[in-house]
Amino acid sequence: MIVVEKLSSFGVVVRPGPGAAQLAELPVDHLRELVRTHHLLLLRDFPPFGTPAELTEWSGTWGEISMWPFGAVLELVEHDNPGDHIFDHSYVPLHWDGMYRPQVPEFQIFHCVTAPAEHQGGRTTFANSRTAVADAEPETRRLWERVTGTYRRKMEFYDSKAVSPVVTTHPVAGFPVLRYGEPAIAGDPDFINHPDLEFTGADDRFHESIRAALYSPAHFYAHAWQAGDVVVADNYTLLHGREAFTSRAPRHLRRVHVLGDPPLDNPALR
Repeated sequence: MIVVEKLSSFGVVVRPGPGAAQLAELPVDHLRELVRTHHLLLLRDFPPFGTPAELTEWSGTWGEISMWPFGAVLELVEHDNPGDHIFDHSYVPLHWDGMYRPQVPEFQIFHCVTAPAEHQGGRTTFANSRTAVADAEPETRRLWERVTGTYRRKMEFYDSKAVSPVVTTHPVAGFPVLRYGEPAIAGDPDFINHPDLEFTGADDRFHESIRAALYSPAHFYAHAWQAGDVVVADNYTLLHGREAFTSRAPRHLRRVHVLGDPPLDNPALR
């Protein structure tokens, strides 16, 4: 038995009920539909995965795993000499995963190995682009629909260019979503490896209006990690990022990408 409750603005949390089920005992078909319906699933208070191999095996029950040069599992932990902001303790702007890769994953699966203390920051941020578009005033939506983002980024695992309309459609369900790579704070000397971004069709109101929508409490959720948490996110619908955290805080996540069925060839890759 499990207990399902809603999170604050979107998403659901599932906890074990009487009998304390293991994650491997939960029906993945049901969990998958929870993610597609609510866009974010938090699995909390279940026995944690002990190794990356255990996480990989469970993630494989969700679908085909998107493999990287390092394998299935990305270890998200601060590096001593990071070459990119994802391995630093800085914030990460909102974006969608797979924007620079040949295929865009449908699901992101995160497992928290160790969590920072509450005062140390490091929450993972999620923005529901479906509701942000649906709730936008007609004039604001028309402004967003005129804009195309061009993103260039080089890091250890790719050197790629992506071009996408800011307002596009969910590749399966067909409802409008946002594909937006949020610019880093201009002139921030501590942000490592800025992407090269260009937004054609944008005016002075564009970034302000879209950020206001994405960070509105109605469309935004910041997840404070607890050790053992598993979060599954709908990457086709949500944007995500990270708040900065105290350097050397014990923040260690593992992430796996799972492709859709059929896999989604990246329409933005150039």
